[in-house]
Amino acid sequence: MYALRNKVQLIGRIGMAPDIRITPQGKKWARFSLATHETYRNVQGEKVTETQWHNLVAWGKLAELTEKYLVKGKEVAIEGKLVNRSYEDKDGTRRYITEILVSEILFIGAQRPAAAEAA
Repeated sequence: MYALRNKVQLIGRIGMAPDIRITPQGKKWARFSLATHETYRNVQGEKVTETQWHNLVAWGKLAELTEKYLVKGKEVAIEGKLVNRSYEDKDGTRRYITEILVSEILFIGAQRPAAAEAA
């Protein structure tokens, strides 16, 4: 059960092409968004679809794979963990953000590489 303490699994579509960056130490990382959809019927019986947006971060080999294969609209399954952090914006205001640190990506659909895991 220890492995389940902070684990996220999502299937959704890429919301934007990954933003690829390299740290001063030369390590590659990628930031991108994922949209998940939930459909249900409300009290009036009408079909309702809600979309949730998730901020994702991938490092190293996974960042390279996202750069090479992920485009807006591509369907993927990801596994990772929730990470909360804060930063100060240019106006000096403290901002808080929740992201998913990706540890595995499964490319769904045609023309996909094998599943990828963080090294």
